[in-house]
Amino acid sequence: MESYLLEFCNLLLRWLHVIAAIAWIGESIYFVMLDNSLTSPQGIQDQRYDLLGEMSSVHGGGFYHNQKYLSRPPFPLDDKLHWSFWKSYTTWLSGFFLFCLLYLSNASIYLVNPASPWAWAAVLTPTEASIAAVALLIFGWLIYDELCRRISPEMQRDGILSVAVALMMTGVAYFSSHVFQGRAAFLLTGAVMATCMSANVFFWIIPGQRRMVAALQAEESPNPLDGKRGKQRSVHNTYFTLPVVFLMISNHYAFAYSNETAWFIMTLFILAGALIRQYFVLRHRGHNVLTLPAASGILLLVIAMIAAPSSTPAAQEEQKPTTGSISSTMPTSNDMRAVTNILHERCTTCHAAKPTQAGFTAPPAGIRLDNDLDIRLHHIKIKQAVASKYMPLANLTKMSDEERLLISQWHP
Repeated sequence: MESYLLEFCNLLLRWLHVIAAIAWIGESIYFVMLDNSLTSPQGIQDQRYDLLGEMSSVHGGGFYHNQKYLSRPPFPLDDKLHWSFWKSYTTWLSGFFLFCLLYLSNASIYLVNPASPWAWAAVLTPTEASIAAVALLIFGWLIYDELCRRISPEMQRDGILSVAVALMMTGVAYFSSHVFQGRAAFLLTGAVMATCMSANVFFWIIPGQRRMVAALQAEESPNPLDGKRGKQRSVHNTYFTLPVVFLMISNHYAFAYSNETAWFIMTLFILAGALIRQYFVLRHRGHNVLTLPAASGILLLVIAMIAAPSSTPAAQEEQKPTTGSISSTMPTSNDMRAVTNILHERCTTCHAAKPTQAGFTAPPAGIRLDNDLDIRLHHIKIKQAVASKYMPLANLTKMSDEERLLISQWHP
């Protein structure tokens, strides 16, 4: 019953997280579109107000006319003023609680990476791995914030800042993929970006807007830096959106996060997402720069080639059994019973009608390996997951290289 309740909480949190994210990202994309679609105001303008631009649109059976003022708007700044922040906070909080429920509470399965090429990371305990994961989120934000403060404090070097942030995220991708399990590495890299996005709203965008409103209500001139800084962080957020969405859904695609160059795949996806976003930003300004989606398409093609499974399974490249010879100690690759025995021993703690592994109430992805019919049905996924060493998770059941080789060569 406890596992069921955790699974039900997982469902509700995930539902909330997705809904909040859709609302936040959708609103963010809308306002960026609005900002970049503004045209110079027509007709004689009241000089008491600094109207920046306006846009007319049609939707839902009616017509809208939007206007943007940098300061001194011609309407009262009262409790009817709409603020955009709770969607951001709800998205981050629900995502963090979901991360706690799924990853931190099962760190030995989802976080710990005994196959890490870094000796210190390979021996991390579940508690240490959990602390490292949370620390990555905190220090990711602190480093990003320092880059913004030091490189472009008055928005005078935003181009250089963009390059620095891109290099930082490449470092995060490299670090996370070498310390944590592949699935967690992708998720944590996205979580660092999402944390920066929500922290931008909490520490910079909303406080700056509150100071601007307070100044106007006191009939004083707002500090123009508050508006510029809010704009800077909002622009960063819009370029983060598409990469974050990909990284959040990446846990469904083992070919990406179980690849030996997972950090490079992450980096290319982040760059591809930013290029796609840049295309739409410019498109709203009236510039149809087709080289941007073309470049993004090339990057995605490169990713597809890198992530493609080898025609010769990795386990077959090095046939160095730890004890004896495979030909003398292991059954033939076509022996269904031998494969079934291995899967029953190493995999059915999770992939069974009634999993015995703590934290699982149903077989992951609905894949059961406790009967021959389902084993044959999923044989391609089984071979890929085992050959890439993604499964068993953290190799908790100690599947040997000989067993992996046997499964990779198996022909049902």
